[in-house]
Amino acid sequence: MPMPSKRRSVLVHSSVETYTPPDTSSASEDEGSLRRPGRLTSTPLQSHPSVEPWLDRVVQGSSTSSSASSTSSHPGGRPAAAPSAATTPGAAAATALAGLTAHAHIDLHSAPPDVTTGLVEHSHYERPQVASVRGVPRGCGGSVLETADGVPVNSRVSSKIQQLLNTLKRPKRPPLKEFFVDDFEELLEVQQPDPNQPKPEGSQTAVLQGEPLAAGAPWPPSLLAALQRWGTTQPRAPCLTALDTTGKAICTLTYGKLWSRSLKLAYTLLNKLTSKNEPLLKPGDRVALVFPNSDPVMFMVAFYGCLLAELVPVPIEVPLTRKDAGSQQVGFLLGSCGVTLALTTDACQKGLPKAQTGEVATFKGWPPLSWLVIDGKHLAKPPKDWHPLAQDAGSGTAYIEYKTSKEGSTVGVTVSHASLLAQCRALTQACGYSEAETLTNVLDFKRDAGLWHGVLTSVLNRMHVVSIPYALMKVNPLSWIQKVCSYKARAALVKSRDMHWSLLAQRGQRDVSLSSLRMLIVADGANPSGSISSCDAFLNVFQSRGLRPEVICPCASSPEALTVAIRRPPDLGGPPPRKAILSMNGLSYGVIRVDTEEKLSVLTVQDVGQVMPGASICVVKVDGAPYLCKTDEIGEICVSSSATGTAYYGLLGITKNVFETVPVTAGGVPVSDRPFTRTGLLGFIGPDNLVFVVGKLDGLMVVGVRRHNADDVVATALAVEPMKFVYRGRIAVFSVTVLHDDRIVLVAEQRPDASEEDSFQWMSRVLQAIDSIHQVGVYCLALVPANTLPKAPLGGIHISETKQRFLEGTLHPCNVLMCPHTCVTNLPKPRQKQPEVGPASMVVGNLVAGKRIAQASGRELAHLEDSDQARKFLFLADVLQWRAHTTPDHPLFLLLNAKGTVTSTATCVQLHKRAERVAAALMEKGRLNVGDHVALVYPPGVDLIAAFYGCLYCGCVPVTVRPPHPQNLGTTLPTVKMIVEVSKSACVLTTQAVTRLLRSKEAAAAVDVRTWPTILDTDDIPKRKVASIFRPPSPDVLAYLDFSVSTTGILAGVKMSHAATSALCRSIKLQCELYPSRQIAICLDPYCGLGFALWCLCSVYSGHQSVLVPPLELESNVSLWLSAVSQYRARVTFCSYSVMEMCTRGLGTQTGVLRMKGVNLSCVRTCMVVAEERPRIALTQSFSKLFKDLGLPARAVSTTFGCRVNVAICLQGTAGPDPTTVYVDMRALRHDRVRLVERGSPHSLPLMESGKILPGVKVIIAHTETKGPLGDSHLGEIWVSSPHNATGYYTVYGEEALHADHFSARLSFGDTQTVWARTGYLGFLRRTELTDASGGRHDALYVVGSLDETLELRGMRYHPIDIETSVIRAHRSIAECAVFTWTNLLVVVVELDGLEQDALDLVALVTNVVLEEHYLVVGVVVIVDPGVIPINSRGEKQRMHLRDGFLADQLDPIYVAYNM
Repeated sequence: MPMPSKRRSVLVHSSVETYTPPDTSSASEDEGSLRRPGRLTSTPLQSHPSVEPWLDRVVQGSSTSSSASSTSSHPGGRPAAAPSAATTPGAAAATALAGLTAHAHIDLHSAPPDVTTGLVEHSHYERPQVASVRGVPRGCGGSVLETADGVPVNSRVSSKIQQLLNTLKRPKRPPLKEFFVDDFEELLEVQQPDPNQPKPEGSQTAVLQGEPLAAGAPWPPSLLAALQRWGTTQPRAPCLTALDTTGKAICTLTYGKLWSRSLKLAYTLLNKLTSKNEPLLKPGDRVALVFPNSDPVMFMVAFYGCLLAELVPVPIEVPLTRKDAGSQQVGFLLGSCGVTLALTTDACQKGLPKAQTGEVATFKGWPPLSWLVIDGKHLAKPPKDWHPLAQDAGSGTAYIEYKTSKEGSTVGVTVSHASLLAQCRALTQACGYSEAETLTNVLDFKRDAGLWHGVLTSVLNRMHVVSIPYALMKVNPLSWIQKVCSYKARAALVKSRDMHWSLLAQRGQRDVSLSSLRMLIVADGANPSGSISSCDAFLNVFQSRGLRPEVICPCASSPEALTVAIRRPPDLGGPPPRKAILSMNGLSYGVIRVDTEEKLSVLTVQDVGQVMPGASICVVKVDGAPYLCKTDEIGEICVSSSATGTAYYGLLGITKNVFETVPVTAGGVPVSDRPFTRTGLLGFIGPDNLVFVVGKLDGLMVVGVRRHNADDVVATALAVEPMKFVYRGRIAVFSVTVLHDDRIVLVAEQRPDASEEDSFQWMSRVLQAIDSIHQVGVYCLALVPANTLPKAPLGGIHISETKQRFLEGTLHPCNVLMCPHTCVTNLPKPRQKQPEVGPASMVVGNLVAGKRIAQASGRELAHLEDSDQARKFLFLADVLQWRAHTTPDHPLFLLLNAKGTVTSTATCVQLHKRAERVAAALMEKGRLNVGDHVALVYPPGVDLIAAFYGCLYCGCVPVTVRPPHPQNLGTTLPTVKMIVEVSKSACVLTTQAVTRLLRSKEAAAAVDVRTWPTILDTDDIPKRKVASIFRPPSPDVLAYLDFSVSTTGILAGVKMSHAATSALCRSIKLQCELYPSRQIAICLDPYCGLGFALWCLCSVYSGHQSVLVPPLELESNVSLWLSAVSQYRARVTFCSYSVMEMCTRGLGTQTGVLRMKGVNLSCVRTCMVVAEERPRIALTQSFSKLFKDLGLPARAVSTTFGCRVNVAICLQGTAGPDPTTVYVDMRALRHDRVRLVERGSPHSLPLMESGKILPGVKVIIAHTETKGPLGDSHLGEIWVSSPHNATGYYTVYGEEALHADHFSARLSFGDTQTVWARTGYLGFLRRTELTDASGGRHDALYVVGSLDETLELRGMRYHPIDIETSVIRAHRSIAECAVFTWTNLLVVVVELDGLEQDALDLVALVTNVVLEEHYLVVGVVVIVDPGVIPINSRGEKQRMHLRDGFLADQLDPIYVAYNM
C-alpha cells in the first residue's frame, strides 16, 4: 500500500554542506540534558550542536596540566580529541592538543565519526586520518601556536590567557567525570531552523482603535433597569419564543412574565431557602444553572432571577450520565466556584441519574449540591412591598461562563456587571439592533454569542428572540430558515455548521425567503477552514431566495474577551468584505505569504470585520513576552475594552497572564496604559483595518519548529473523499508529546459499512494529503467504530476526552496506522562504532584513572578444608559406597507429591543397592561398554537419582532428559529424540509409563519410533549385584553430559568430568554450610545445570537430607513448596523463577490461610533462585514482601548465577554479606558503559548482585572484542576460571573448533597465561563497602544479560528485558511481552489479557513507551493471546522460538501492526 515517502527536508542538506563537521563526536557530560530548540540561538555555529560542547570540553581538559588523562580506556571509547583545528575557532583547541600529543604518545589516529549520519553521505572520510593540528608537528611541545586571530604566539602563558578568555566566553560545564571522551550520550537531535524558512519582513503593527461607544443615546443605567422598564411598561411585548422538535412554538415568554417570574425566583432564593435556620445563600454566592438546550424560557428566568437576587449564575451543561466526558472538570469548576445550589426544571430533574435514595446522583468529581426546581408551583410570591436591591453596573461579578481548554480543564471566566452592560451596548451599536426587532438564534443560549445576543443584548433592546433547539436542527436542518421567513426576522445567529446542514437539506424548498434579513451573524466566522466555504456556498444557493450578499456577517469571539470583531453591513458603515489566500507553509512558520487559489496547500480566510466599538486591538507574538507583531506576522489577537471578561474565577496566576497583558513595542515600551486581554485567537490585521483570524491557540500543534492548526488538518482529512468515508464532525485531531515534541494524532469514526480495505485506502490517502499540504507527518491515525467517540454537549467531538482515552488506552479503535519512522526525526544520532582502543591502552587508561582491573574470586579452597578428604571424595560413586558403608540408614532423599505426602525415600544404603541393580541391568540387558552414553528419561524422583549412580557404577555416561509431556507430544517428544540422538546415547533408561509413551501411536506421529536405541525400563529389574563397581582411571574422565536449550534456542550439551563434578559439590557444600545434619528443600527441575547438581549430586557428596518437590506438582497445589520448607524447617531452599512467580501469583491473597495452617518460614536462612539471567528484582522483592507475614526474613531471598560453561558461578550461601543492589544509567549501558546513579533518577535501572562468587571460582570482566581486561564498573563479558568449569561442548556435529574459545580463552593483555571460560553474559564487577568472610572488601558481580540475546539497534546494545519491562508497564492489559529484531526492525510481541476489542489500544502505547524510554522506533507490534510467548522450564522467554513462529506465521495473532 502506498505510504508517504520519508521526506528529507532541504534544511539538512544546506547545513551539512556549509560546515565542516568537527572530527570527534563529543560526549557532553551533562549527558542527557536534552537540547531544547531555542538553546542554540546563541551559538555562532548554527548548524552543528556538536561543535560547541566539544570545544569547551577541550578547554577544560587542557586547563589542567595532565592532558594525558584524556586518553581513553574504554570499550568503544577512543583517544580524546583530535579535531582538525580548521573547524575550531580559536587556539584553545590547539593548545589542548599540543599538550596532549606531548604528554601521551598513544595512538591518536581516531577516525572522524560521521557527524552527518543518516542525512547525506559526506565525503569527508577521504581525508587522511591524522591529527592534523595547524603548525604543531606530532609529538612536539606547544612552541608555535596561533591565537584566535591567527597571530603566532610563543609563550605558554599568553595561550593560557587566551584559553581563559575563550572559557569565559562560554557557559561553564561540569568537568569531565570520566577520563575518556565517548560518543554523544544520546542527545536528542534538535531540529535546526531552515535557513530558507520564511521570516516576517514587514514593519511593526500598531494598536487598532475601534469607533467610540455612542454617547448621548438614552441607555438604561443597567440591564436589570432595562428589564424592569420593559416588564412594567410593555408587559405584553414578546421576549422569547421556544420551539419543540416539530418546530411548533410551545411557549412565548413576554417581558411582563419574564419580570414577574424573575422577581418570584429572586425572592424565593433569598428568603425561602434555609439551612440550619441560616439563609442558604447570600449576595455574591455562585449558583449553577442546569438547563437543557430545549428550554430557553426557564433558563432566562433563572438567569435574571439570580441577577435580581445579586447571585452569580454559572450556566453548565446538563449531565447525562454519572461519568460524562469532562464531567470531572465541570465538577472542579463548581467546586472552585463554591457552588452549593443548582437550579433546574422539573422535567430536567426527572431525567437526571438518581442514587438509591431517589436524590439526584453525585456526579464524578462534583461537589455535593442541593437541587432546586424553579417551575412556577415551586416558587413563592413576593409580598407587595418587597423589592430587589437592583444593581447598578458596578465591578462586581455578574455571571461566570465556563470554558474548556485544549487539555480538558474547565475554568470559569467572570464577567462583571459593568462589562456585561458595555458588551450589550457595543453589540447594539455594532449590529444596529433596534427596539422590538426579531432575532432567530440557533446557538447555545447558555454561553458565548448565543448568550450575549439572545439573552442579554436582546433584553436591553426589547427584542423578540426565536430560539431554535439543537434537537430540532437535527430533525430539520432548514427549521431556522423557515422561522426567519415566518417571523420576518431581521437578524439571525448561526454557526457555519448550520449553514452547511441547511444546504444539504434545501432541495425542493421553493417557498422560503430570506429577504427580511439585514444581518446573518456567523458566530464561528473565526474558524477559517470551515466558515468561508459554508458562507460562499450558502450565498450561492440562497441569493435567489432574497439573501443579500452584504447580510452575511462573520464574527470572532473568545470566552475571555467576549466579542472580538464583527463584520458590519454597509448601511452601518462597514467596508466591503475581503478574502485572503495564504500559503500553509508560511502560516506554519507564523508568517503571512499571499498565494494563489489554484494550489492545494493554501488557506483561504475571510475577514471577521472591524474592532468592536469602544475597544482597541493589537496582535502580539505567540511565544514569550507580548511584543507587537510585524505586519506580515501571525500573532495572538489582544483586546482592550471595558466589555471583556475580568478573570478566571479563583485562578490568580493565569488570570494575570491572560487578562492583564501589557503589549510592548520592539523597544520594550508599553503600547497603552490600559491592560489588554488575550483572546486565544491567532490572526492579523489586514487591509481596511479588517481583522482576520487563522486559527485558535488551543488547536495549535507545534511540531519541530513549525505550527499547525488542528482545524486545518481536519479540513484536509475531510477533503479526502469527504462524505463517503468519515462523517463530517466525527473526526478529531490533537497532538501528544512523545520524545519532547508534539506528534499529530488523527482519530475518526468510520462508517459502519466500511471494509478493512476501504479503511486502509482512506488512511493512506489522508496521510499523503496531510503530508503534501501541510508537510507534516501524522504519528498515529486511528479509526473507531461509529458513535463511539465522546461527544461534546452540542454535537462535535470532545477532543480532550478523546486524547485522554488515546493516552490511557481506552479508545478501542478498529483500525490503527502508526508512522513513527517518518515523524520522529529527533532521535539521537546512531552511534558510530569507533576503532577499538587497544587492550594495552585500556589498562594504561585505567591506571591513570586509578581504577583497578575488574577481577574477583571466591574464597580459596586450599585454606578451607583438609586436602585428604578432597582426595577421598574425588569420585561420587566412591562417596556413595563409603556412605552406604559408614551410615547405611542415614536418609538422603524425600520425594513429596502434590498432597505433601512422602511418596519415596532413599537412605544411603537403599540408593547404593538400587544403583547396583541398574548397573547390572545395563551391563546384562543393555550390553553396554564402559564410556557408552545412556539417556535417563525419568520424571523428577528418586528413580532418576538411582539410575544416575547406576550409570556411574558401570562406567557409562548418564544424560538426564526431561520426559515428553503426554498432552503435548508433538512439541516435547522431538526435543527428547534430538537430545538422545545428539548425545549419541546407546540406551534409554526410563519407567514403564514413559516406555509405553515413547512407543505409542501418538509418538509415531511426532517422531520415527523405529530409530530409538534400546529402551530399558527400570521399574521391575531383578535384584542383582555387580561383580565390581567401575572406578575411573583418572578424575578427568567424563562423568556425565548436561544438555540444555539456551534462550536463543540452541541445544548445547556440556561435558562434566569427575573432577569438575566433585569440585562443584565441594564449592556448594562450603558456600551453603551443608552437613549430614542439615535438611534442604529443592523445588527445581532435575535435568540440567545447577538444578540437576542440587537434586542428584550434592546430597550424596555432603550427606545432607534433600526434600525434593517437583515443580509440576505446584500446578495442583501452589503452597506445596512453602509448606514443605516450613514442615522440614529447611535452612536452605532452592527454587526457580517460575516457582516463585506461581507462589506470588497464586498465594497473594492466601497468606492468612497459610498462617492458620501453621506455615512458618522464619527457619529460612537463604532462599536461592536458580537462574541463568539477570536477577528479576521486581519478582524477588514482591515475593519477599508477600511472605514477610509468614516470617520469611527480609534478606533471605537471593539469586544464583550459572551458565553453560560453569553451572554455578555465584550462589548466596549462608554466610557473607547480603546481596547489594545498585542503580545504573540505562542509556550508558547501551554504550557498554556502567554509570551508577541514584535510585529513582530518570533512566535508572536497578541491578541486584547475583549471589556470592563460589569458593575456588575466579571471575574477570573482558572486552567482548579485544579480549582485554576491563576496569572496575565497565560492562564486558564475564569470564570464569574454576575447578568445576565444564570441559567443553558435546555439540551436534562435534564442531568444537567453533566454540573452542568458550572454554579455553586467554586475555590478550596482562595475565595471558590463565585459561578462562567465556560465559556469554555481559556484566560488571564493583567493589562494595561490605566486608566478606575473609575480612577483605567484598566484590559484587552484577549480571546484565546474555550476549546472544542482545539487540544491536542504531549502533547501540539493548537488552530485550529492559524494553519488555517498559512495554509491560504501558497498559494493564499487557500480560507478557517479548521483543526481537527482524531485518533491522524491532518487533514487539505482547500478550493481551483482556477483550479483543481493546487490542488496538496497545499499538500506540507500546510505540510511545519504547520511543520515550529507549529512543527506538518499534517496527512491528504483534498482539497475541496469553500463553503464546514460549517459556522454558527455567521460566525464561524463548525469544528465538517466538521469532521463528512469527516468521513462519504460526502465532495466530489478534492483530499485527506494521508501523510505517
